[in-house]
Amino acid sequence: MNKKEKFFGVNNTNWGHKWGFRDSGFIVNEDRSVTFAGNRYPICGKKLSKFIPFVEEVLGVEFKIKPKVEELDKKHVDEAFVNHDFISELRSRFNNDRFTEEDNERLLHSHGQHSTDEVYKVLYSKLKKFTDLVFYIESEEEAVELIELAKKHDVCLIPYGGGTNVTNALRPPEDEHRMIVTVDTRRLNKIESLDKENLMVTVQSGITGKDLEEALNKEGFTVGHEPDSYEFSTVGGWISTNAAGMKKHRYGNIEDIVQNLTMVTPSGTINQIKPLTRSSIGIKTQNILFGSEGNLGIITRATLKMHHLPAKSSYESIVLSDWQTGVQFMQDLSRSNMVPASSRLADNLQIRLGQALKEEKSGLPKILDKFKQFVLFKVKGFDPEKFTVAVFKIEGSEMEVKTQRKNLENLAKKHGGVVAGENTGKSGYLATMVIAYIRELIFTQNILGETMETAVPWSKINQVKEEASKLIVKLHKEHNLPGKPFFTSRISKVYHTGVCMYNTIAMCYDGVENPEDVFTEIEHIMRENFIENGGSISHHHGVGKLRKDFMPNTISEGSVEMIKGIKKNQDPHNVFGVNNNIVMD
Repeated sequence: MNKKEKFFGVNNTNWGHKWGFRDSGFIVNEDRSVTFAGNRYPICGKKLSKFIPFVEEVLGVEFKIKPKVEELDKKHVDEAFVNHDFISELRSRFNNDRFTEEDNERLLHSHGQHSTDEVYKVLYSKLKKFTDLVFYIESEEEAVELIELAKKHDVCLIPYGGGTNVTNALRPPEDEHRMIVTVDTRRLNKIESLDKENLMVTVQSGITGKDLEEALNKEGFTVGHEPDSYEFSTVGGWISTNAAGMKKHRYGNIEDIVQNLTMVTPSGTINQIKPLTRSSIGIKTQNILFGSEGNLGIITRATLKMHHLPAKSSYESIVLSDWQTGVQFMQDLSRSNMVPASSRLADNLQIRLGQALKEEKSGLPKILDKFKQFVLFKVKGFDPEKFTVAVFKIEGSEMEVKTQRKNLENLAKKHGGVVAGENTGKSGYLATMVIAYIRELIFTQNILGETMETAVPWSKINQVKEEASKLIVKLHKEHNLPGKPFFTSRISKVYHTGVCMYNTIAMCYDGVENPEDVFTEIEHIMRENFIENGGSISHHHGVGKLRKDFMPNTISEGSVEMIKGIKKNQDPHNVFGVNNNIVMD
């Protein structure tokens, strides 16, 4: 196989530094409407006339057809630091198609593709630190050999999955003085075995969620793990960040799905030889690897639970009078033991954003929409600026789907809600895949935004939302930013004791020097506010470098020392020097 046939991060399919596929994205038209290019999503090709007016209304700034800031034609990359002895031995042991020193590959692998500050710096300014070489491993044996070389020549390795990180976890440390090699795992993309009787699948760590699901679906199975990034994120990345998916209520979070995993560290190989069914064998070392964030070694494979494809899959939606009623509805749902695979609650502003991403209707569909609005706002008396919507994807047997739908109807009746039907539920669920593309569109208007997830107890949900809403207004004013701040919330997952809560912020930074740094400062203060009011550092995005300073107040000193001890034992010379979380002094 020649080099052109091998996978490389810089390719004709993905945008690279921007989010998503190269054939997809928002385009601004001369009539101030927006169109989503490509044919991958239901929104593609539709003329969205309400999006720009919505942005102007909620942010209080003018949206110009011509970009306010121009993307750099030539992206900045520092000259690579080369350890010549390492490179010489690397070339003697591996084919040239295993690694690249090309600047565009080095730049791509020096940041996360979903970290607002990092992507903004790449497109409009410059990063501070770069990886020096990118290596594409193709087997576990190659991972072992590469780690041995790095130990021998004192080289720093940084594992890389799909690159969808949001916590600066892929950013090379600024104080790292060794040669840095990023290890891309996406050529480790095979399904190694399919155990149809025991419903387990063993896969290499670099396979993406999309490729995994497409392959399993052909055989009649699913793993069911669908994070918003599943088209691009990898199994290894899911494990290293302790990820969660949209359908966790049926299939579990990643720690519920993984039955076994293998990590190669500088001190050896960590995995569970047998058995794979739940057993009491003392401290399970593989459990320590969830959330390891590239600090210990390279995850090479994992055995996952799989399920037969559900006999039935459908959607539902329920309109509720306000956020507080919506939260009570979701809490009752969580305690009913009949929670649909995906169950989410969006606040009023989030709903309005969703409406802005819909095509203007005409004819009978427009008349029907008017009638629905009449029922909601005139007959039911809902306030157009307060109502919320819960959306669901229901999967299972015919009986399970029927029972869960009936439960939703009963709870809707209890809380004075209106069942709004499958179309609203489906559009709400599928919109998740395109929301991330908005970032690059608003970048052109000097608007920076981010979605910040946090785990919150039921008793603290409203406090977190209310205090954060007040704080962002205060921060917006203190930094003398134009227009108005944008803040919206949604509940994306429910638990017996609390929820995963997404909070999206956005502000215009016209006239601000280094806006990405000011944004990062504001984001950090917002995160601190979440924690002070009962939220957590993260529900599933991880810690990375962005949130590590919150860790000493999150876990005990003994816990910190235990984690550092694991690092010293498995990587005593800090080969994996990415320095995420609190593994190092």
